[in-house]
Amino acid sequence: MQEGLLVIFSAPSGGGKSTLIHRLMAEEGRMAFSVSHTTRAPRPGEQDGVDYHFVSEETFDRMLAENAFVEWARVHGHRYGTSRKEVERILRLGQDVLFEVDFQGGRALMRRFPEAVSIFVLPPSMAEVRRRLRSRGTDAPEEIALRLRNARMEIAVAGEYRYVVVNDDLDRVIGDVRAILAAERLRSHRAADRIRALVAEEVPSDE
Repeated sequence: MQEGLLVIFSAPSGGGKSTLIHRLMAEEGRMAFSVSHTTRAPRPGEQDGVDYHFVSEETFDRMLAENAFVEWARVHGHRYGTSRKEVERILRLGQDVLFEVDFQGGRALMRRFPEAVSIFVLPPSMAEVRRRLRSRGTDAPEEIALRLRNARMEIAVAGEYRYVVVNDDLDRVIGDVRAILAAERLRSHRAADRIRALVAEEVPSDE
């Protein structure tokens, strides 16, 4: 069984990466979402264990002490972390592991897994970011202003990622991401075992 891909998605708040990932997972059967742990409270409609593992500050501290995370970061005043056991479990199943992380988490994962496929999702404009944040109806005006300021800083590091896609049309950007993943699955190092087997294969004589 070929080991799955490690796929890192990052975007500023309002970039639309969650919508993109959920649509992608619905269309691609071999993908599994790495559910992060976070100390923030759930938003309306979010489910524990599905969107995030919502944990206390004390639990997060304990997991840090146990070296349970492959990466963690503080984002907008809350902590987020990716569980080592969760990543290993998904890879053993031969599935692709999808990470939805901010740029700090993305940097940490790219350092730890240089073979990972890193994709930064750009919004079409800052005006659209503001519209999306307001349409959530979950954040106070000062929180939206903070996220807009942070978005500019986050977008500035997009060039550190292997791929950049613009989320201005969901159908088109899904197609772009699927093309990226198809190409990554065909990279030569992933066919190393097959190449070695063909080189070693004995061809029967015609005699």
